[in-house]
Amino acid sequence: MLDDAESLRRLPKVLLHEHLDGGLSPATLWRLLHARGLPVPAADEAGLAAWFEARAHAGSLVEYLKGFGLTVAAMAEPAAMEQVAFEAAEQARHQGCVLAEFRMAPLLLESDAVPAEAAVEALLAGLERSALPCGLILCAMREEPAARSERVVQLALRYRDDGVIGFDLAGAELGHPPGEHGDALALAREHGLPITLHAGEADAAERVLEAAALGARRIGHGVHLSDWLRMPGGRERLAEVRARGLHLEMCPSSNLHTGAVASLAEHPIGALWRAGLSLSYHTDNPLMSCTTMSAEAAILLAQQGLARADLLAMAVQAAEHSFLPAAVRAQALARLREATAHVSG
Repeated sequence: MLDDAESLRRLPKVLLHEHLDGGLSPATLWRLLHARGLPVPAADEAGLAAWFEARAHAGSLVEYLKGFGLTVAAMAEPAAMEQVAFEAAEQARHQGCVLAEFRMAPLLLESDAVPAEAAVEALLAGLERSALPCGLILCAMREEPAARSERVVQLALRYRDDGVIGFDLAGAELGHPPGEHGDALALAREHGLPITLHAGEADAAERVLEAAALGARRIGHGVHLSDWLRMPGGRERLAEVRARGLHLEMCPSSNLHTGAVASLAEHPIGALWRAGLSLSYHTDNPLMSCTTMSAEAAILLAQQGLARADLLAMAVQAAEHSFLPAAVRAQALARLREATAHVSG
């Protein structure tokens, strides 16, 4: 008989929200940093893993974000980008995912030697090597000039037939509302490019509806929607979120480590699920948060009072809201519904 950890790993899952520059394994990051002659903040792979563990629990967003300087530098060559993407897809497959969407800000990888187009092609090549059905969402950084976000949309449209499936705004949410990138979002809507936006993570719940008004079909995080559970008139606002058909990509461990929530037990994913919102659970940045899809599933069971049937129902909703082609979604849904028929709690 399988133990609980192994049976949870095998439970079918859907991954919609994981940043490739936040998903390297410590071993791969160690190897890539040494290959490029870059400084490593630890004496060995175990020490590097411990370095990330310490920053995950430092209670500081500044400390948490330091790791991205290492990963982006390590991914500076196309071969490294391809390998990182391939390993991320294989890790998701090992974690029981039946489909996966990854995301990356391609302009972070651009240099004099590597144009953004080459970076996108390398990432797509890595995902294509995996047996797991995958897609790539291109991110713009919301604190950067609007012209750069338009360029990212243009890149997404160029590679839309090659595995790019959507557009996202990531980066510093507070002080940078999605409307600052209205032209880029209008371009995406004009061409029918699916949009998911980080919203309601570091800023107020109202940003979620603003994102929806600008074309978002999914929301990254959205933790501050829980504020409406306690506010007069808030239930009506949540009803609007439901009426718009928005799906929330929630990331409990990441939200704890970046200070969006005070504890895993206080994370609003369970409350919002019980309030009838469409949502699912994800890793966000497995390296920085020292997590996996199975670990996030275990958190929901242990800290949120949810059951495996809830996890599978979330996965079904995630698959239904995936930006991958209909045939891929249908295949994933068939596997999820088969598992649902046999789940015992």
